[in-house]
Amino acid sequence: MDPKLTEVSQQFGRFKAALVRNDFTTCTSLLSQLKVLLTEFKSLPPLFEETPKAVHELTLARDIYEQAVILSVKMEDQDAFERDFFQLKPYYTDAGGRIPPSPQEYPILGLNLLRLLVQNRIAEFHTELELLSSKALENPCIKHAVELEQSFMEGAYNRVLSARQTVPHETYVYFMDLLAKTVRDEIAGCSEKAYDYLSISDARQMLLFSSDQELAEYIKEEHPEWEIKSGFVYFQKAKESAPSKEIPSLQLINQTLSYARELERIV
Repeated sequence: MDPKLTEVSQQFGRFKAALVRNDFTTCTSLLSQLKVLLTEFKSLPPLFEETPKAVHELTLARDIYEQAVILSVKMEDQDAFERDFFQLKPYYTDAGGRIPPSPQEYPILGLNLLRLLVQNRIAEFHTELELLSSKALENPCIKHAVELEQSFMEGAYNRVLSARQTVPHETYVYFMDLLAKTVRDEIAGCSEKAYDYLSISDARQMLLFSSDQELAEYIKEEHPEWEIKSGFVYFQKAKESAPSKEIPSLQLINQTLSYARELERIV
């Protein structure tokens, strides 16, 4: 085997061993070294030169970037996920016909869709979806993300939260937990604006918790301004502490009149 390929393969083996034992410091260090070594392979994007070992080099590089994406999820680093995913993507698109398919492709593409959903980047979510083949859309990992987006848009938050129990891949749990928090924060924000108080039972059901203890922990960590007293959750304190803004009515009237005069001149 080519000495460079041997070095990268051995380094990658050490990286995978460190990833299994969750040694993130070692993983990060080895990954940086691997990325530098990969720059010596001219068969990789963006050059895609036809070399005798192009297939081997492309496959190895793809595997490295796939593991980099998984590392970013384990480290709960969304910025690293985005960087590594975009480095990996050309191996699924531009190099897709030159190397054997990867069993990690659909789980990682589904992960990226889930990330966009968590970050509320819905336009990009649909753009990525449009680029997928009909075969990809039938994959359980992709369908999971699509069904989540539909439930989220419909406001069927109970379906979003229950979907955590049926994730198609273990790496999805991190983003599902983030999505669950986003959903609960959305419901909580609406609840404190719509009600002065709710019974603990109603608040628990509305926020989709299975026990009063979970509700109490959520309030303690996320909404310490709420008050639990005599079997009720009071939001009034939160409303009183929220800064009120005066509507600049006179300024708006003057602006509207100015627009009307300008429009009259144009006509």
